[in-house]
Formats: sequence, structure tokens, C-alpha cells
Amino acid sequence: MIKVLGKILRYCIAFVLSLILLILAAGVVLYMTADRSIPDNSLPVVIPSPRDSSGVLLFGRSSLEKGEGDLWNLWLRGDAEERGLAFGQLCKSLMHEQERAFVDQIKIIIPNERYLSFLKYLTIIYNRNIRSNIEEEFRKEIYATSLGSSSEFDYIGSPYDRQLNYHAAHDLGHAMQEYMLVGCSSFAAWDSESDDSTLIIGRNFDFWVGDDFAKNKVVTIMEPDKGYKFLSVGWAGMSGVLSGMNEKGLTITMNAAKSSPPVRSKTPISIIAREILQYASNIEEAYIIASKRDAFVSESLLIGSGLENRAAIIEKSPDNTRLFTTQGELIISTNHFQTAGFFNDKQSKEAVQAIEGSHSQYRYNRLKELIADMKPLSPERSARILRNKNGISDEELGLGNEMSINQYISHHSVIFKPVQRVVWVSTAPWQLGKMVKYDLNELFNLSANNIKDDFKDIPADSVQINEFEPKVRDFRKMSKLLSQKTSEKISADEEFVSSYIMINPYFFQTYTNLGENFLSSGDYSSASAMFSKALEMKLPSEETRRYIINKLEKLK
Repeated sequence: MIKVLGKILRYCIAFVLSLILLILAAGVVLYMTADRSIPDNSLPVVIPSPRDSSGVLLFGRSSLEKGEGDLWNLWLRGDAEERGLAFGQLCKSLMHEQERAFVDQIKIIIPNERYLSFLKYLTIIYNRNIRSNIEEEFRKEIYATSLGSSSEFDYIGSPYDRQLNYHAAHDLGHAMQEYMLVGCSSFAAWDSESDDSTLIIGRNFDFWVGDDFAKNKVVTIMEPDKGYKFLSVGWAGMSGVLSGMNEKGLTITMNAAKSSPPVRSKTPISIIAREILQYASNIEEAYIIASKRDAFVSESLLIGSGLENRAAIIEKSPDNTRLFTTQGELIISTNHFQTAGFFNDKQSKEAVQAIEGSHSQYRYNRLKELIADMKPLSPERSARILRNKNGISDEELGLGNEMSINQYISHHSVIFKPVQRVVWVSTAPWQLGKMVKYDLNELFNLSANNIKDDFKDIPADSVQINEFEPKVRDFRKMSKLLSQKTSEKISADEEFVSSYIMINPYFFQTYTNLGENFLSSGDYSSASAMFSKALEMKLPSEETRRYIINKLEKLK
């Protein structure tokens, strides 16, 4: 019997070793056959440095200057190589700061640099075909931009590989929502819903990778050699588009939708958005471009058309592209799809079930309520909506709840008036600072558009800045400290607990964080009390409710 068991054990070990070797061999093959080519280019061997002219950095026909608050105004002109080279050289220090902020946040998740270095190989395998999913024009631009990248992070990958992968950061955020918050709320109104009957669009880009990541926002004013001129809002090194308007008054914003973690690389959604903004003048043209590209994950693209004075949503998933329109004069987008085709699709069953009772549906309903209260919408009223922190019927949700339109994580907030070709971009903190007006008529000398306006900058929300910004920042600092105590199994003292609750008493996470701390240190009675209190708060999803209930059941 012992001999038989020994034989079986040897066979099992041999099988496991063979399986490991097979996986390693497959990994090596995938790595070795990954497309790591760089685009054909005619870039100079020796790259000149930008020159300073009265505080404005100049590089060829492009320039960079400090705007208001945390905004930087970047003018890029020329073909893909010229634009990209200027982008990388003008924004070299900003790109380094941006990459540092991103990598620091990744290190919180993966603190070991050896594992980070190993991740480089996994990323190459995962994104082995990403180049074939990005048009040559944009690959050339990204490659030229990458020449301005810092060598400090080469242990993660080559500058070009890193820049390509960073363009998929929004997409990959779907798979990392526990660590990087990807939300977003947007709306569009026209005709009787707008104060002057022309289209107005508001949007919060809720993409949080730590506070440092949003310290510098780049407003890119692009004059490409092909396609339409446009303005977009993002960060240094981002050639893709997150929020933008072109000279024809076409706007695009993106909202993540319920999606499974991507299994292989396709076209980053920001690159699809960039192509639409540069080459589409109306909703139909935008839909045609979106339909041609395969996406990583599910995304709602809110398209505004100044030429048509209306808006529509392109619902893009890895399997389908659908157009959602409304018979009314208002359209709202949060983080779920709305087309009938989506609800009837068997593959969408899990996503459909997740919508009911979710923070996405809640924010959708809250937007409807606020718009009904404030219509007809003006830029100022739209800003008030985007800055609103409360729930339906003004109920308290706590600071930072995903159910809030204003979660105090917004990278940027924008308001568009597409017919007039005017954009407002928020300054720090989050969407609460002054919203700076950008007039595309002036920027691009659009003499054909003779519409006059008396729009001004939108003032900061000084009440929220004074009252809630300190609380949000204190709560995050204390949460970090509490997490440290929890990992060390040290119970928070009474004074800390009291102060922590006082800062954010209506937020469920205040109590779940304390519950986890008491649980780690063996104070089960206090842990149970905190988890029970968390259940009394407004919860953003059924998953959150089940998580808390599961904790309580284990404590019985």
C-alpha cells in the first residue's frame, strides 16, 4: 500500500512540475513573440531643449505655460511626431511627477520592487498585441512623447512600453476598483432643459490614484495636421482623451460601466475617444469610429454635438457598440448601460442585476432630481449639480460615498457649451475650485462661428472648500493611520475613535474601518458594534451590504 501511495505521489509531483514547466514555457513563448516594435520615425538623434520666453516654454511650434490654479496650458501643433516630441520635451518634469504619483500608488498595492519588476514581464505578455490595436498616428505620437520620460522607472518597462500601458490605466481601473476609484457622472440638456435652449453638458471625471496624481492638470490645445482642432483635459503624457471638445462643437466624455476584468489588450478607451474627437463632427461619425474599434472593457461615451444641438451615448463593450438616444431634451450617464439591447443580452445578466440598488443607479436618480430642481440649466447651475455631495432628498451620505455626485475624488470637472464652443475646466480642490473658461473661438480663431457670449469663469465653492476640504483630508490621513494600526493588530484608542467618527459620522466606511481595526486586535464586541452601525448608513452596493453582514455573522 505504501509503495502504491509513493508511486501516486511521484506521479502527482511529476504532473505538477510538468504543468509548471509548461506554463513557464508558454510564458516565455508569449513574451518572446510579443510585439515590442517601435513605429518607423524620422525623429532627430539629438533632441534640442525647450527655450524659455517670458515664462512660456517653447519647442518648435508648440508651447507650455502655467494656467490658473493647478492647470497647465499646452499648445501642440503639427504631425504626430512633431506633436509627440514637443509634448514629451515641454512636459518632461510634469511627466516625471505624474509617473512618480502613479508608481507610488501602485507601490501601496505591490510594495516589493522585485515584484514590480516581474510585473513588467506580465504586462508585456498581457499587452503583447496592444500596438496592433492603436492606429499608427497615435503610436507615433506616444513614442515621440515617451522620449521625454524619466529613466527612473525603467525597472517597470521601457519608456514607450510604459506610456502605452498608462493609456490603458482607465480601462484597467475596472479590475482595480478596490484600489483606484473609477466613477464619473455626466449629463446633457438642450432645448427647454437649457436656459438658452442650446446644448449644455456637465461631467465629473472621478478617477482617483491618490491626491498627488491630480496635482497638475494639462489642458491640451491641439492643432493636428489631420482632422479637427480640439481641446482636451488630462495629465502630462496622456495622448488619449478623457474629456474634450473639437472645433466643430463635438464633445466627448467617458464613464466606466460594469465590466469583467479584461483578459487581453485591445484599444484603450481613451485612444478611441481621441480618434473620435479628432475625426468626428457629429454623433453619427462618432458612432462609426467607435464601432470600428475593439475595446478593453465596457464604457459609456457621452457625445455632444454642437452642430445638431443634442447629445447621445455610445455604449461600448468588448462585444458590442450601441447608440442610446432619448426622445426628450435630457440625457444622463453614470456607470451603467441603458440601451434595450444591453438589458436583453444574456451575456449582460450579471451587469443588469448589479445596476438595481447600485451607487450608479442612485447617482443617476439624484442627477434627475437635481436637474428637475434647477432647470433650465446654466453653466453656474450645472456646476452646483457637479459639486453636490448629498443624496436623494438631500439625505446625508458621508464624505466620499460612491453614491454622491461629488465624492471628493474628481481628477477634473468640465462643463461644455458646444454651440458656443466654450469649455469650463475645474481647478483644485477636486471640482470645487474656480472653473476656468476656455473659448475655442479665440483659441482657434474660428471666424465662421459668429455666436457671441458673455460667459465668465465660474467662481469656486468657497463654502465647501472651507468646511469640507479639511475634513476630507483629515479623514483620509486618519484612515491611513487606522489601516496601519489594523495591520499591526493595534486597537485604536477611545480618543482616536471619537475624533474619527466626528469627522465623518454619516459615512459607512468610518464604521467598517473601525470594525476591521477592532476585529484585528481581538475586540470582538466593539467590532460587532461598529459593523452594526455601518449597516445603518447608506451603502453604495449590495456587495458592500453582504460584506458587512458576513463580518457580523462570523462575530456571532
